[in-house]
Amino acid sequence: MQDILYHIHSLLPLRDAARAACVSHAFLNSWRCRPNLCLSTETLGLKGSHDKRCMDFTITVYHILKQHSRIGLKTFQLAMYGYYSISSCHLDSWLHLALTSGTEELVLENTSMKYNLPLSLFSGKSGNSIRYLHLSFCTFRPTFRLGCFRSLKKLHLHNVSITGDELGRLLPDSVALEKLELAHCKEIICLKIPHVLLRLSCLNVAVCHNLQVIKNEAPNLSSLCFERLRNLVHISLGEALHVKKLECFKAFDFMQLPAILPNLEALTTDLIYQMASVPSVHSKFSQLKYLNISVPKETHGLVYDYLSVASFLDASPALETFILRIHVPEFPVQHGLFSGGSSHLRQMPEHRYGKLKRAEIIYFYPTKSLLELANHVLETATSLECLTLDTSSCCCRWRRGSNPAMCYLEAIKRYFEGKVPSTTSTARLDVKGPCCGGLDDYTWQSFTVFGGRS
Repeated sequence: MQDILYHIHSLLPLRDAARAACVSHAFLNSWRCRPNLCLSTETLGLKGSHDKRCMDFTITVYHILKQHSRIGLKTFQLAMYGYYSISSCHLDSWLHLALTSGTEELVLENTSMKYNLPLSLFSGKSGNSIRYLHLSFCTFRPTFRLGCFRSLKKLHLHNVSITGDELGRLLPDSVALEKLELAHCKEIICLKIPHVLLRLSCLNVAVCHNLQVIKNEAPNLSSLCFERLRNLVHISLGEALHVKKLECFKAFDFMQLPAILPNLEALTTDLIYQMASVPSVHSKFSQLKYLNISVPKETHGLVYDYLSVASFLDASPALETFILRIHVPEFPVQHGLFSGGSSHLRQMPEHRYGKLKRAEIIYFYPTKSLLELANHVLETATSLECLTLDTSSCCCRWRRGSNPAMCYLEAIKRYFEGKVPSTTSTARLDVKGPCCGGLDDYTWQSFTVFGGRS
């Protein structure tokens, strides 16, 4: 019975659990053994001026940790948004109490870049109990290897002052590491992943603007995400031939990918905005089944040749799902929309996409090259089940009584009716969005324009 009460008490929000401990001896004992301490302005219910909240935060955290039995503490989260005046001595003391309690998950959020997290706090058994470590807005300077972090499975560093060499002193001892995430770590220039990280399967790197080189020796990486890196990063994956999932945005030249990642199955990427079109992809993504491409707002425009995206389809014989997301301007495109006949649409060299089942163009608008791309998919995807054109950016959404000639749905009907191949009786072309065919009133809708299946 007591175990059940303890479990119920552990599920209560922090303030409710504290109130219950004030009126029940059983809950008081449970409070002293509470496994999860997530301490923030919100969870502590602090109010008043900034200075008052800062003082109350310091006093409350101190009393909570002092009263805790230091038995069974699994998660310790400290979110100090804006409390930069709290002294390092207090922080060191709180972390020491938490870590010597055998904490498995440590989350330190928004302290201050001036706070230098002492590596000595993790020495001995304190560091070896940690399974998840999340640090943000602080300085962390490993100057030597302590031999700790042997149980660490997930390491997240966000806005942390740490160099590549310093991180290199931390990683070799983290032999159980499965996921490494780095964001806004501007001091890292070269990231080296040692071979001893046999369990590392996921690597996420975002907005590390000075990063130039990623050298990986961990053999079992399977998922990569690179986002908004200022430089085109040189990446060497070594023996990591098992990578099946990649997300990369403004990171490195995707022309390298077929050679670097021969077993890639899912790719989410954006087009490099300096390009006016996609160059031919000479190597094959022989295993690629899912492709999601975003066209950044810097690229968007009527001059961009969207038909060149078909180069990706040509290089992906196993592709089953294709998604193209266009970042449209704030107001709908009305000028430069194609109004010529179907005979003026370009035809790509004959390719058959025998595996492609689903294709979608998000924020579709009827410029010439987008019409050509959609037409190309309809004519060459022999196993196609559905092509979806999202017309959310149509002028019908913005103006009542819009000129029907400007309506995206009308353009879709004009150019694609009858284009669904008769050999694929289950194929259909869907339109999704508020587009209504130039009517005064519209509702958000998704419907089949034509095709073999409703």
